[in-house]
Amino acid sequence: MTADLAPPRHPELRDQTIVLVGLMGVGKSSVGRRLAQTLDLPFRDADNEVERAAGRGIPEIFAEMGEAAFRDGERRVIARLLEDPPHVLATGGGAFVNAETRALIKDKAIAVWLKADLELLARRVGRKDGRPLLKNRDPMDVLREQATTRYPAYAEAHLTVETGDTPHMVAVEAVIAALQGRLAAASASERVQP
Repeated sequence: MTADLAPPRHPELRDQTIVLVGLMGVGKSSVGRRLAQTLDLPFRDADNEVERAAGRGIPEIFAEMGEAAFRDGERRVIARLLEDPPHVLATGGGAFVNAETRALIKDKAIAVWLKADLELLARRVGRKDGRPLLKNRDPMDVLREQATTRYPAYAEAHLTVETGDTPHMVAVEAVIAALQGRLAAASASERVQP
């Protein structure tokens, strides 16, 4: 006896790739996995895909080839992923800062900036090793610098969703609400035009 499959939740949000951007520690991967599950879409993590393509970890890529080579590989991987059917894509913190990568994402997907308080992010990233940009640096100093340089690029995302020190599903529901609001606004705009 087979069970009936429940229809996917929010089918209206399943026709375009959703790309999560933001600073390290904001929860792009954790929120992204849960968002993908909620929308019944595949999940991709750009950092994991870059590591798979390079055959080595991100710290090794940075150490052996430098950040410029990493960003170039990241751009090519994201361009390839954006050709896939709709999915949820978590990007590395610097991906959307690259003008070419940002233009690709804005053209082929819906970019959602997950934004959180810097002190919260510093607590989160301070608990994990393996972030090359934090090597021998104070996380709060790095995050302040990144906020200054990256926020103008992140502000070009289609949507901004403020997150906090709450369960990931709270952020997922906020992203879904923002996506639905964008869809409703676009639908209303189409109805108004002659």
